[in-house]
Amino acid sequence: MTFLKLFGRLKSVVIGMIHVQALPGTPLGSMQISQITEEACREAEIYHNAGIDGLIIENMHDIPYSFSVGPEVCASMTAVCVAVRGLYPSLPLGVQILSAANQHALAVALASGLDFIRAEGYVFSHVADEGLLNACAGELLRYRKHIGADHVQVFTDIKKKHSSHAVTSDVSIEETAQAAEFALSDGLIITGTATGVQADPRELRAVAQSVGIPVLIGSGVTYDNVERYLDANAMIVGSHFKKGGNWANPVDPERVRKFVGKVNELRR
Repeated sequence: MTFLKLFGRLKSVVIGMIHVQALPGTPLGSMQISQITEEACREAEIYHNAGIDGLIIENMHDIPYSFSVGPEVCASMTAVCVAVRGLYPSLPLGVQILSAANQHALAVALASGLDFIRAEGYVFSHVADEGLLNACAGELLRYRKHIGADHVQVFTDIKKKHSSHAVTSDVSIEETAQAAEFALSDGLIITGTATGVQADPRELRAVAQSVGIPVLIGSGVTYDNVERYLDANAMIVGSHFKKGGNWANPVDPERVRKFVGKVNELRR
């Protein structure tokens, strides 16, 4: 499935973020799966009622993150994703599992009937909060083929947030984008240096001019700066949609409504 077929448009798609509460087995985990699922569905309803173009579900409350993601996380994320998909059968939905659990995310997406995943560490190595992360494109797409999930699109971060890229300082973001495109990425995600930090609009333009696949903005888009990112194929918005603009807070219906309304006006 192509980006256009999935979202129905090629520019300025708005993807809302659902940060599920801390899952069982993680340091902050304290809720039952039924409670976590109910909260995720409540936020999905807020987004849907505001006219969001798509959603992505992520386990961001599972801090501190680990490269060793257990089966309890996959099972929990599948339960949440199945519940949200059941509410909105035709809404484009994706999943990301931190940290860099890209194969796990593909498995969850396949089992839940989701449309895309967000993958870290797709091409080139970098040093993340959790340690050294090496490229995974070859293994990830072979796994996608192996489980019969070719219809699940893989959107990939490049020069991602919360990471040091000194080891590839001689590789530009445009070259990184071209390498990801060569490695069959379905779309590229550009971010700022951290969650909620604005991406550089100049990087958006440079990457968009250097590749022929969709380019998404993955952090820092707000009501006040959205005009700077309308040329992106999509904008993943999380922190700005939360109460007080803090990613850890619940989704604020008024913030979502105002943002989506403004984008709809600008897209006309």
